[in-house]
Amino acid sequence: MATPTPLDPAFVADAPYGPGGLLIDAIVELDVAASRIVARMPTSATLPLTREQRAHPVRHPQHVSGGLMVHMTGMAAFAHFYYVFGLRHADGWIGYGGRIHSARFRALAPPGEPLLLDCVCTGHRRSADKLLARYEFRFSQGQTLVYTGDQTAMWLKVDDPAS
Repeated sequence: MATPTPLDPAFVADAPYGPGGLLIDAIVELDVAASRIVARMPTSATLPLTREQRAHPVRHPQHVSGGLMVHMTGMAAFAHFYYVFGLRHADGWIGYGGRIHSARFRALAPPGEPLLLDCVCTGHRRSADKLLARYEFRFSQGQTLVYTGDQTAMWLKVDDPAS
């Protein structure tokens, strides 16, 4: 893995979520030719949903919530949309998840070590105001693979009549 690059403030400003929802702090790899990005997500006991867990050391150890991991597929895809496709939320583009083809939670991710969010676009179709993209995700914590997913998102360019 490459040396993590702190997030560009323009990327953070363009994101459709504030830092408490974006939850990534660095880009670890960027390969435009391979349509791939790897982002880093710090983990802590104060993450959304994680902080609400009624943890038990054996029966329910504290971990990054599966629901939060699904949310992070959207954040990783947004980073891909920004850095690989070069599209901007500020220019009217927004994306929504369309279909989760598969989602596998392979291991618990305890708070502490960051997650690496590997996102590859495996295919896309684009018109002037739409982009349909399919993504493969692999989230890991250290040497442990914690999540894999195959999902489709629709990116739309919407005109704001107020602007």
